[in-house]
Amino acid sequence: MFRNPLRKLDEKNLRRNSDILKKQNDYNKIINQRLLVLMSVILVAFVIIAIRLFDIQLRQNEEYTLKLENYTSKKQVVSTPRGQMFDRDRKPVVSTVNSLNIIYFPTKEITLSQQWDLAQKFAQQFNVSPQELTFRDLQDAYISLHKDKNGKNDQANSLLSKEELELSDDEIYRLKLNKITQELIDQELTQEERAAWLVYRNMDVLSQTSHSRVILEDVDADKVAYLTEHKSEFPGFDVDFNAWKREYPFGSTFRDVLGQVTTNQQGLPIQKQQYYLAQGYQMNARVGKSGLEEQYEALLSGTSKVSSIKYDEDGTPIFTEINPGKKGYDLQLTVDIELQKRIDEILQSTLEKYKNDPNRPDMNELFVSLMDPNTGDIYAMSGVQKHEDSYLNYASGNYLYSYTPGSVVKGATVYMGLNEGIVTPETIVQDAPMQIKGSPPIKSFRNFGPVNAVKALEVSSNIYMVNIAIGIANSKYIPNGPLVIPNPKLAFKKMREYYSMFGMGVKTGIDIPNEQLGFFGHEQSAAQLLFFSFGQYDNYTPIQLLQYVSTLANGGKRIQPRLVQGAFGINSNSLVFTNDTKILSTVDGNTEFIKTVQEGFRACVTSGNCGAKLSSSNLNVAAKTGTAEVYVNGNSSTNASLIGYWPYEKPQVSFVCSAPTSSNSQKLQPNICYSEIMPAVMEAVSQYLNIKK
Repeated sequence: MFRNPLRKLDEKNLRRNSDILKKQNDYNKIINQRLLVLMSVILVAFVIIAIRLFDIQLRQNEEYTLKLENYTSKKQVVSTPRGQMFDRDRKPVVSTVNSLNIIYFPTKEITLSQQWDLAQKFAQQFNVSPQELTFRDLQDAYISLHKDKNGKNDQANSLLSKEELELSDDEIYRLKLNKITQELIDQELTQEERAAWLVYRNMDVLSQTSHSRVILEDVDADKVAYLTEHKSEFPGFDVDFNAWKREYPFGSTFRDVLGQVTTNQQGLPIQKQQYYLAQGYQMNARVGKSGLEEQYEALLSGTSKVSSIKYDEDGTPIFTEINPGKKGYDLQLTVDIELQKRIDEILQSTLEKYKNDPNRPDMNELFVSLMDPNTGDIYAMSGVQKHEDSYLNYASGNYLYSYTPGSVVKGATVYMGLNEGIVTPETIVQDAPMQIKGSPPIKSFRNFGPVNAVKALEVSSNIYMVNIAIGIANSKYIPNGPLVIPNPKLAFKKMREYYSMFGMGVKTGIDIPNEQLGFFGHEQSAAQLLFFSFGQYDNYTPIQLLQYVSTLANGGKRIQPRLVQGAFGINSNSLVFTNDTKILSTVDGNTEFIKTVQEGFRACVTSGNCGAKLSSSNLNVAAKTGTAEVYVNGNSSTNASLIGYWPYEKPQVSFVCSAPTSSNSQKLQPNICYSEIMPAVMEAVSQYLNIKK
């Protein structure tokens, strides 16, 4: 046992203390106890380590071997076929079909020089066209391919001075690009070199990535057959028999809303690259870059296929499937594609009919959208633009384009006046020209005499709306006197708050990227406030006007428009995602006043003020017209609008028709929305949607 060498000294000191002498202190025993505890702890630690090693080496050997393999081995990640899109009746509007791609994966230890030779051979044999190369691509080709006599430095160095060559690599590269002109490229780069460069670039020679590169997309059977027979001549090249492409059974109908998908060469969009990489996407992954393809990327893209990569004795890569992946989900849209197509035809034929009409010289685009005001389902969203003698479908213009709407906003103005107590449903206002000092007279289309709220909407009285705006501003009209507004900023704010409750001047929340807000006027004068009250100031998108009239139709609920009902599982009718109806807000105040507005809209139709064709229709429609004077290239023109819904008692369809700059203001033509477009659209709706009257 261990003995304390200082024991005698300690005992000698202890004897001097009578209290301590009374206690028996065995220092050998204390130290030995401590050493015993320490050795026990060490022994227990060794036992734990031994058990853990045993557990890792025997019980979890397979798991850790797999983890090591996953960490050290290469894997290829490939996108699986994308989900499809169907209309509300399950008709395919975007299909995913099989395609044949020629792909490349580098053989082991291949050099850049060997890859360039391979690219030249491939480009020549398969007649590769260099047309998709950009000017920047050609500049890079010039720098990489044209060397000096020793084959070391690129020839572009001769374009720079000695001082410039001493700058940083980034600055030298930028200067080279500035020096390499199109003329220089045309002189130095042959078409064969350009085609080979396209292949070389697509081979991704600058980085040994863990995915095959697509060299040619959607190739014909002859090229596939040739490569299959001569694979030994093109090491690393192969055919991807599981590639896919998008097809559109209805052609250009609704295409701009459906959106686009990137190609394999484009890969991830630069503006969202980091986001997609964080989600586990590969750089060359095909993703939605616009429209519904972008909005519903997470559902459409599916799960990627994963394969391990090994090499045989010749250095040829061998792929072994680890995870087969899963196809993307299918979307069911709210749109009836046949109805959409028919409305496109109506708008195009209308533009064609009046293309040489001197009274409609600036009518170049038309828009119509239909929605269920109770659910937000978009039945159709059509837009057509005229470009010289051709026509372009522009359905996305319903949420990307804004214009001055005119009198269609008067429903919101009347509700504002009623809810703020400025007028009651029975209040009579004398519709006659108002003369404000320093301003032209303000008047309605004609003098309507005494009008109440319903009558004001029926005949579209500007004077009734102006009186509401003056009340909102806490001002008073004095004939031939100035209109003094104590706080114009507050008055504009109040009016915009009311309009936004219905959906005007705010984003509707439609499930599509890049919805526009519209345009707000900045001048806050008394005159502009009055114009604002009858739709001659702020600009709104057609989809905002559709949400507005839907809010009136359903009694005050601002419903989010939706283009997608849900997503279906693979080869299944079961929904894996439902885009439920969303009530974004409800109109503040006494919603009983909305009934007054509804009565005014119905009176506009029954009286014939919304057009004879709507008046004679048996669809029981409620509507409101709008015209707004605007200027195109210095010439006065008129925007025409029509909003409404049917049936009046239990609305099932709400609509907006927008015809910007559709009439010469000097020779004003009938509102083309109610005279021609909407009667034809309503007939189509009855045919395709079977809406009860």
